[in-house]
Amino acid sequence: MARKIKNTKTADQRRAEAEAMQAKIAEQVEQLRNSDAWINYLNFAQAFHRYSVGNLLLIMAQCPGATHVAGYRTWQNLGRQVRKGETGIRIFGGRNVKWTAEDEQTGEEKEHSAVRFFPVSVFDMAQTDLIDPEAEDPSTIAHKLTGDDPQGITQAVTDYLTGQGWTVTREPISDSTNGYTTTDGSRQVVIDTALPPAQAAKTALHEAAHVILHSTEEAAEYIEHRGTKETEAESVAYIVAGILGLDTSAYSIGYVAGWSQGDTEMIKNTAARVLKAAHLLAEAITEPEETQEAA
Repeated sequence: MARKIKNTKTADQRRAEAEAMQAKIAEQVEQLRNSDAWINYLNFAQAFHRYSVGNLLLIMAQCPGATHVAGYRTWQNLGRQVRKGETGIRIFGGRNVKWTAEDEQTGEEKEHSAVRFFPVSVFDMAQTDLIDPEAEDPSTIAHKLTGDDPQGITQAVTDYLTGQGWTVTREPISDSTNGYTTTDGSRQVVIDTALPPAQAAKTALHEAAHVILHSTEEAAEYIEHRGTKETEAESVAYIVAGILGLDTSAYSIGYVAGWSQGDTEMIKNTAARVLKAAHLLAEAITEPEETQEAA
């Protein structure tokens, strides 16, 4: 029998609470945008190259949880060192090459140019460490949750996803990823074993949101619009967790801000899809608490 969370809230009460929390996401992201932490994060984020969809597919195939990817020396310039023994993520780099050749028809020397592609190695931020451990880390705007999962959210989400034909496992994840949902048709959700119970519960909700909203999409579609997809999934997790009494704002607001690039209009534009998924998920993992009638 599927484990569900007892609740005393009516469907209308949950709906009103969800709408209020969804609106609050944009408000809190706006507040974060006015902080020094956001300015430091923007300066950090602007240092990264914008990769083609083809290279993004290669990155995600080799490192599904990649967040910030750069070359070895770029990381050093950003104050981080790639750890010894880390395996690079292989993508294609391009270089504009010029050469002079004789025109067969005119006999004149003519300059030619073309972009030549060649394999290069890049590394995800999770493969690096701060060169100065005491230095401020500008990439940290989402702080992992600590504490327990007294409501049993992870168990309830696991049972729901299992009932939908998905396999949910807890496994060690070597990079900074808290969890992931496969996009190759294998229908697997993996949650890192090292997470504290509260963070694992939020991650389970996040991955369930991906299943509900994005599991039927092509991998290229997800990667091309990853900022929107991650914004949607984390918004759902924040709302459903809040309805169940788990405040995830310390992590969720920074996460949404980062993936949406602080675009509050994007957050508002995703409201309909987010709320629909949040209602579905909340309904699936809760059940009314039985009340005893007076004798």
